[in-house]
Amino acid sequence: MHDQPSVSELVQAVKNFVDHSAMPELKGRAAFHARVASNVLATILRDLDARDANDAAEYERLKALLPDSDGKSRQALNEELQVRIRSGELTIESAALMEHLKKTAIAQLKVDQPKYSGLATAIED
Repeated sequence: MHDQPSVSELVQAVKNFVDHSAMPELKGRAAFHARVASNVLATILRDLDARDANDAAEYERLKALLPDSDGKSRQALNEELQVRIRSGELTIESAALMEHLKKTAIAQLKVDQPKYSGLATAIED
């Protein structure tokens, strides 16, 4: 079986090249774009690391939140959740809904903006 290098290892190799070889040689706009590319690659690495666990946790929360969810995909449950929110069946008064939305947002923040100043506070609440 061919399993080396992994996608994460390939992305990390490109990030290392950008950070240690390309970026030090660049100035101005090109240096800025190299920093942006490095940040994108870091986000991809965090997403690769967390995606399966985040998706599984979200799926379990959706199944608990929505009755008759057996056999439905995570995407189908998200679509059902949207319909129920739009119809007013689920509102901000629902503690379970708010807990689900908060946990989903925190999981995404950990991937997208792990240095966000409010993240630690959001996790504690």
